[in-house]
Amino acid sequence: MSPDHTDRTDAGALRVVVFDVNETLSDMTPLRSRFEDVGAPGHLLPTWFTGVLRDGFALTAAGSYADFADVARDGLLSLLPDVPGWSGDADAAARHILAGLAELNVHPDIPAGVRALREAGLRLVTMTNGDPALTEGLLERAGVRDHFDTLLGVGGPRCWKPVPEAYRYAVRMAGVEPGEAVLVAVHPWDVDGAQRAGLAGAWLRRGSAGRYPETLTPPDWSADDLEELARSLARERRRTAHP
Repeated sequence: MSPDHTDRTDAGALRVVVFDVNETLSDMTPLRSRFEDVGAPGHLLPTWFTGVLRDGFALTAAGSYADFADVARDGLLSLLPDVPGWSGDADAAARHILAGLAELNVHPDIPAGVRALREAGLRLVTMTNGDPALTEGLLERAGVRDHFDTLLGVGGPRCWKPVPEAYRYAVRMAGVEPGEAVLVAVHPWDVDGAQRAGLAGAWLRRGSAGRYPETLTPPDWSADDLEELARSLARERRRTAHP
């Protein structure tokens, strides 16, 4: 057994791959230049995005809900005026930065990995804390939209991942049981959340030197990129497929 694979002999046949979108499929680094366009340092991108996730998680934990776009805008309106020496129209700056979300592209490993998964007989869906309309454009630009059955977002269950109901909503919409699906993400908290909801979890390291947190549930699979992971999931599909 590969050290990058955890035994799942008690699970059902693998039928569906559920993809996270932000940073897993999409390369968000071009948004750095959007920050620079409005006179803010590009290194604020991860600070802002982490804050968006924090606030979305907090709203869900409190029993409330807001769309990603609204939380993201609030985050920028709070962050930009605190940048030393920054002056400008915060509303206009936030609009400019957020408009960049509609122009992002996928990571280089995604198209070939997606095609390999489909060739292995796996169905593909997305489940994002963001806007499924942005996912649609992202996959269209990559030429792989037709490889995905459906594009989902947390506006459906009105709760952000990693709450269990968000993952259960995704598999219900895909028409499978949790044990027949795997969540693919670059974020360990997302992988952990999916596994606690009964799905398998696959962590994309994508060349990161970072380690998976020991306090979280270990992933069933880990791989450097989607092409590598697709080979592992194709083997799992063959192993668990019904005759």
